[in-house]
Amino acid sequence: MRAERFRYEGYDLDPEGRRVVCRYSLGERHFTEEIAFHPSPSDEEGTARWEAAWEHRAVDAAARILFLLAGVSYYKTAAPPVLDLGATATSASERELLRTFYVRGLGEFAYRNGLDLSDLEVVGPDAPARAPAPTALSEDRPLVPFGAGIDSIVTAEHVSRRDPGAALFVVSRPSDRFAAIEAAAALTGLPVVRAERRVDPSVLRSRELGFLNGHVPVTGILSAIAVVAAVLGGHGAVVMSNERSASEPTLRHGDLAVNHQWSKGAEFEGAFRRLLAASLTPPPDYFSYLRSRSELWVARELATLGRYHRAVRSCNRAFAIDPARRLDEWCGTCDKCCFVDLVLSPYLPAAALSEIFGGREPLRDGALRARFDALVGTGGGAKPFECVGDERECRAAAVLAAGRPDRARTTQLQALAESVRDVAPEWRDPRARDAEVARLLASEGPDFVPARYRDLAPAPT
Repeated sequence: MRAERFRYEGYDLDPEGRRVVCRYSLGERHFTEEIAFHPSPSDEEGTARWEAAWEHRAVDAAARILFLLAGVSYYKTAAPPVLDLGATATSASERELLRTFYVRGLGEFAYRNGLDLSDLEVVGPDAPARAPAPTALSEDRPLVPFGAGIDSIVTAEHVSRRDPGAALFVVSRPSDRFAAIEAAAALTGLPVVRAERRVDPSVLRSRELGFLNGHVPVTGILSAIAVVAAVLGGHGAVVMSNERSASEPTLRHGDLAVNHQWSKGAEFEGAFRRLLAASLTPPPDYFSYLRSRSELWVARELATLGRYHRAVRSCNRAFAIDPARRLDEWCGTCDKCCFVDLVLSPYLPAAALSEIFGGREPLRDGALRARFDALVGTGGGAKPFECVGDERECRAAAVLAAGRPDRARTTQLQALAESVRDVAPEWRDPRARDAEVARLLASEGPDFVPARYRDLAPAPT
């Protein structure tokens, strides 16, 4: 049964603890989230800025954005029809953005729980006209959110070639760092700015407490956390690693497009940039370096970065909340493992992928055929609710990899490529195949990438 109202209670800055504290309520239940920020120990310039920055209006303005977006993690416990902003004054455009963030960002959550969030009402006082808060940011000090997957590794490599002052940004739970992220981050040689996010403990007891459960637009929350860190440290850009297929719906349910990756998509990116521009001047330049690129292009780039091949990790089991369930290697059976194996297979030798997956390469496991069929759109299975590429990218990867001499005896891959040719006969025509692959490897669609990053050389071979 849905509660009636979710309320924003307020937020506080704690300069001594370098924390932002956000408070929300749902009836008699109260939620508190704390986010602590830590400059890189090796960045003396950034550390000096942090000491004074907490008193600046810009940090408060950035924290307010974080407060607005972080509430979604607690709203979803009951998904009431009213979002009450309490004493937090907002503009009409901010309320509309927040409503979109909840309705679109919780699309998968609503679909899986049989809910209709289209009646969501956002209420609260109107904000008086106010100039954006002034910032002091350095263009040559971009911040790159980093998760050790193929996307963020490629972005970090490209951006750091342009700006040696770049830093990584990593979010973790308090006193709990992910070994997979730490290993890959160390290979970049870049300083690491950190945030520790303490989610209210009751959310981790959702089943016990009878809360609704499901996916939230976490990339939007992490983006807001990164902006606070950028303002504190004077970082002129927050450079994301979301490619163009992230904007594609996972499925369509009636008139609703449900996208597991909505807050990684272009719609959120544009809306978030507008929110930053209305709040900060100048705002950190928030953009995805990979927005116009395909996962196939990213995989080709990662294949050239040999020192990361044993460290890269996209398997969600490496990031389990419970350390006892966390793996230090790829599980080799989940949808993410299957997708990454597939998209890398045209560009890396079979032996190299076998080593990366610790001898448990998904393409060699016949029991996983249904997962691969879902990725390429054959066999009738639905696309998984995961951060995976679209059907075009997966079909191209299957056909290209099947043509490699070292894959002639990978039975599952050969059968997968043949199933693609059966449903899409153009893949039997070499010229049509080459034209489609060329389109996938080319930059396509609008993006917000600044001119100074557009002339970066391809990764070295």
